[in-house]
Amino acid sequence: MHASYRRTTCSLAALALAMGMAATPAFAQDSVPEASGDAGGQGEIVVTGSRIRRDPLADESPVVRIDQSAVARTGLSSIADVLQRIPSASGGLNSKVNNSGNLGNPPDGGGVGAGSAEIDLRYLSSKRTLVLVDGIRYVPGTSGSGIPATVDLNTIPGNMIDRVEVLQSGASSLYGSDAIAGVVNIITVAQQVGLRASAQFGTFRQGDGHTQDYALSYGIKGPTTNFVFGGTYVKQEAVRSGDRAISLFPNPGQTACTDPVGGCSSAAVNGRFDTRTNAGPLPGLAFGNFTIGNPPNNSPTLANLRPFTAADRFNFAPYNYILTPSERYGAWFSFKQQFSPVVNLRVKAAYNRRNSQNQAAFEPLFIGPDAGNGAGSLFDTMSVDATNPYNPFGVTLQGSGPNKNYSFLARRVVEAGQRTFDQHVDTFTGSATLDGSFQVGAHKWYWDATAAFGVNDAHQSFTGNLRADRVARALGPISQCTGDCVPLNLFGGAGTITPAMLNYIGFTEKDKSNQQLFDYTANLSGDLVDLPAGPIGFALGYEHRVQFGSFTPDPIIAAGLGADIPSKPSAGRYHSNEVYGELRVPLLKDKPFFNSLEVNGSVRHADYSISGGSTTYTGIGLWKPVADLLLRGSYATGFRAPSLGELFGDRSRFDLPANDPCTSAPGGLFQTNATVRANCIANGVPANGSYAEDQGGQLPVLTRGNRNLKPEKSRSLLFGGVYAPAWARSSSFASVLSLEVNYYQIKVTNAIAALDANVKLNNCALLGDASACSQVIRTGNGIINEIDATLDNLDSIKTRGIDATFRYRTPETGVGSFGLAANATWLLKYTLAASNGAVVIERAGTERGSPDQAFPKFKGNGTIDWSLGGVSASFTGRYISGVTENAGANRLSSRFYGDIQLAFSPSWMDHRTALTIGVNNVFNQDPPACSSCSLNNFDPTTYDVPGQFGYIRLSYKM
Repeated sequence: MHASYRRTTCSLAALALAMGMAATPAFAQDSVPEASGDAGGQGEIVVTGSRIRRDPLADESPVVRIDQSAVARTGLSSIADVLQRIPSASGGLNSKVNNSGNLGNPPDGGGVGAGSAEIDLRYLSSKRTLVLVDGIRYVPGTSGSGIPATVDLNTIPGNMIDRVEVLQSGASSLYGSDAIAGVVNIITVAQQVGLRASAQFGTFRQGDGHTQDYALSYGIKGPTTNFVFGGTYVKQEAVRSGDRAISLFPNPGQTACTDPVGGCSSAAVNGRFDTRTNAGPLPGLAFGNFTIGNPPNNSPTLANLRPFTAADRFNFAPYNYILTPSERYGAWFSFKQQFSPVVNLRVKAAYNRRNSQNQAAFEPLFIGPDAGNGAGSLFDTMSVDATNPYNPFGVTLQGSGPNKNYSFLARRVVEAGQRTFDQHVDTFTGSATLDGSFQVGAHKWYWDATAAFGVNDAHQSFTGNLRADRVARALGPISQCTGDCVPLNLFGGAGTITPAMLNYIGFTEKDKSNQQLFDYTANLSGDLVDLPAGPIGFALGYEHRVQFGSFTPDPIIAAGLGADIPSKPSAGRYHSNEVYGELRVPLLKDKPFFNSLEVNGSVRHADYSISGGSTTYTGIGLWKPVADLLLRGSYATGFRAPSLGELFGDRSRFDLPANDPCTSAPGGLFQTNATVRANCIANGVPANGSYAEDQGGQLPVLTRGNRNLKPEKSRSLLFGGVYAPAWARSSSFASVLSLEVNYYQIKVTNAIAALDANVKLNNCALLGDASACSQVIRTGNGIINEIDATLDNLDSIKTRGIDATFRYRTPETGVGSFGLAANATWLLKYTLAASNGAVVIERAGTERGSPDQAFPKFKGNGTIDWSLGGVSASFTGRYISGVTENAGANRLSSRFYGDIQLAFSPSWMDHRTALTIGVNNVFNQDPPACSSCSLNNFDPTTYDVPGQFGYIRLSYKM
């Protein structure tokens, strides 16, 4: 769709709101966003969800609209955070996610995307929600850690956004791949007169998480020329997990590593040295589970060792971020020149820089046959030679071959400091659009042609990593540790790895990733012939798109020599050619019981160089039995082509917080369930019960793309209605009154994913499923070395639910104007059927756990606001119903968040200056504690950071 997304007049926009197509209650607003221009100056409107110009009163599908004033009302500094509050949204990656180094690359083929922010509609994942900017595709984001399939919303300068239109319905026939759950269309500022500036500062009550947000833009409007330019700067400081009670230990309510719940790390600051093997004690080597007894010890001996206990485990929890620090700055411009009354040129460009950071505890070094690094890591086969001066056992600890004689060694390398992951991401985008109109008989036709490009370039540096080849040399025969090699002391406890040792084995990892997009579109629309009920409208167009992505890990990592998350280089590209057509046919108008009746349809064919062709279609019916009531229904098919990361991504690892049912430790089923015991033994667990790893740890899941993936397919059904009575608006009762209700049903087949590792573990242990067991690979001592998570086309995802929106505003009175808005979503069903239907998981009302995602059955927002002259106030309530963890019976109770805001815009300054203060989470609600969630014991995709957040903003408009 070309650059001219239009509103005609303030009254028409206000009427659109009255029909219930407006923003969610948190985004209730009085002001109308500034209109974009149009080719012929006629004021026709293009609506997200249709390529045909039409009145937004007759929206074919439910569209949520959010403008700049609505964003300002939230007090948030990221458009992603604003969008994630929509009840139909299901979170997504945001700045509360701190997974780098803690968990690695998630098993979705896209990389961790540290510091990025996404939007996920209908719980179908962000990759099934299409993000457009002015109707054109936007370059996907990267963070130096993979090839994501999604747009990083933090790469779009905030004050560049005029409004956002969220189509809560599939639209592949109009927009192509990825538009299965819906479409987010970010519409940028096209014209502005004069200066706009704002400055905001916010902080949490605990005195952390300081946020600064500055925006400046200036516009010049002439008879035939519009020029707007602007810049933004946002700085968000960290909230540390050690500063909130919920995240002080790996599990909710935990007070010590000795608690039976477990979860603290084997990689202790003083080390863990496990020489227990399935073969039992071996001659010449002490048998047991040890640590150093008198740290620090620069000359450890066997006599200095003592048994390792739960009290020796390391509590890594307080060393993470709850809110990651981020700095973003950018600049943009929009230029429009009218060459004639019927021809325009619009040129847009933007640059954005994101500097962000993730943090994890000190590097956990695991070596040995049962270390579980996976992916063929050298650390898993490493030996400690008898001549190493710090080897207390006096014999070689053999890590490979037929004479393996120990299980693993673990040491938390506190001397290297905390692991930090710094991302520097540059995004450049630009487009040029020619658009215009011409007469065909009595009808006007509109055309546009756009060329757009985007480049996202990311670099990530990671401090605190260790290289395997040098660790092996420093632990090996002393005769081979020459030159710059320094023998390594792994056994003496904290403080015994000297700077010289660390300088030899440590390195700063440097990874990079890049994505590029080139998109060329041409569209034609207009009216064909006049029928008694109105003209037949049409739109048709062509799109050619080229996309490239690459991920280049540090050469040491690519060689498999890093101690942290392993990964391999990957790169790929594709091109597509797509054509579409849309038709609107009005059937009846101004008849009894048929104030209006029309049918619409669209079809699109896309030919992908990587996955072949796909044809999708949509059929829509719109019926107004009376002028105040609109009823609509639609049926649509959709598709999603495999992304570059899903196709070409090479092996990496995700450390899943999970429990192994095969352990003999408390919480495992090996000792209590004969069926589990038999299945686990068949899977490689020792029959004598010697495998007794504590529950609550992390299991290595090996992720990988698959070049044989097929496109996903979808079918969507939607029907609903809008009631906006004229009698109420024409009386003293209301200026706005509307109710909208929609039912949706979506089925996705060939869904691309890796089957949940917990499902594989349980199916193997409980059912003896051969397919599941073949993907759980254990060492000779029963410890899981890797769980295969190669992507595949799973059977289906089915979801259905109901959306409702209510809006009411009084006329102006002597005591001001009052408004009430409410928006809610009921999730009726969400079913994942995988492995040819052999596994069925019902998600509605549950918390999935890592990767974190809650599926509450009900979410709702409501706003009450008041304004009088230059003073306004609002209260927004956000409710999330309770969920139950899939991994157990733990119940995450419901949450109600309250946000308040006061604003003053004095008349003596002509209302050009405004002072705003607000508090989010005014009731100081903590998120519900979650045992199976990745980090910090709560789900960051669903719940707020613990603590009240207050802010103050000063804004000026010329």
